[in-house]
Amino acid sequence: MTAVPHARRSPERLSLFSDAVFAVLITVLVLELRPPELPTFKALLSLWHTWLSYTVSYIFIAIVWANHHHLMRYATEATPRLMWFNFVHLFSVSLLPLSTAWMAVSELAPQPVAFYAAVFFLVNATYISLIWELIERAPVKEVSPKERRIMRFRSITTLCVFAAAAIVALKYPLVGLGMCCCCLIVYLKPEAPGAEK
Repeated sequence: MTAVPHARRSPERLSLFSDAVFAVLITVLVLELRPPELPTFKALLSLWHTWLSYTVSYIFIAIVWANHHHLMRYATEATPRLMWFNFVHLFSVSLLPLSTAWMAVSELAPQPVAFYAAVFFLVNATYISLIWELIERAPVKEVSPKERRIMRFRSITTLCVFAAAAIVALKYPLVGLGMCCCCLIVYLKPEAPGAEK
């Protein structure tokens, strides 16, 4: 009986699978967009809450995708634990089209926006599990202690802000959504800011 080739446990395959999931999620997000009933710009502008919800979600998926790619560079093997952490992370991201649609249809009502922020919280929490699996276990020569500290601080801080945003959104939905948007800025560059190369 021949041994299973190492290529079958290759992290590249896991990354390709994840890419496909992200692509499907963006497609589903786009399919949720509906044109206004009236053929006027005024009718189009009246759907500003839909366009805002879609734009934030599109940017969020793009940022998560970029950061996922960055983390997967440190994977040397698609271990069962890494695969499950990745599946849970993808599941949390897959909730975004639902939460986006609910938030848009409700015209940014408090509870849908709070749920939307809670999805951001879940995505960030599962991202932290990937950091723990890939970055914390990586050799020091690949990821410096300073970079580990910065990534840890950034992820835990944004996790707390997302949790606060979900609570704040119950009374001030636009403020809660704004807090989520502010957190996205620190992830525009996947590498830890200020870390030495």
